[in-house]
Amino acid sequence: MQIISPAVAGTMESSDIMIRIEPGEGGVELALDSSVMRQFGKQIEAVIRSALGELGVASARVTAVDKGALDCTVRARVMAAAYRGAGREDYTWEVKA
Repeated sequence: MQIISPAVAGTMESSDIMIRIEPGEGGVELALDSSVMRQFGKQIEAVIRSALGELGVASARVTAVDKGALDCTVRARVMAAAYRGAGREDYTWEVKA
């Protein structure tokens, strides 16, 4: 999946995360700000990179502002932002085993 325009998903509310994705060059650049960075920063980054990898996003600039979101919320917000940034609406809702 190629990101062609900036897109945002999520909110700044408690227990949520705001993901901003933009076209990038040469890999995924990730800037993460989290209220729980010391405890869960590496895990949040891993979830973001995993979700982008599953979608085939090879290059993008991602800014994430976390307010204590669960992994499932992080993944959902990344997916929503990526689809919006790619201009795609052909969602695959099946569960991958």
